[in-house]
Amino acid sequence: MSLPNRTVCDVLREMRKAHETHNYAYLLGLIEEVQSMANRMEAALYDKGDIKYARKRIKELNKEIERLEEKKEELSED
Repeated sequence: MSLPNRTVCDVLREMRKAHETHNYAYLLGLIEEVQSMANRMEAALYDKGDIKYARKRIKELNKEIERLEEKKEELSED
């Protein structure tokens, strides 16, 4: 059974319930699940930073292209 939109908070809540009932049979699985979710969130943050840098770099390169095209036109007029 797949749980749609399961969040880290849901898994932590289930961990607390396991601790309250002293049922540690599935605790290692829950720890792995939280670790996997945290890894995906961390990777998404890095990806977002990479995208932000790429957009900034594209703007810089477009300005450089415009500058070089203007210089090319000036040189071709001479």
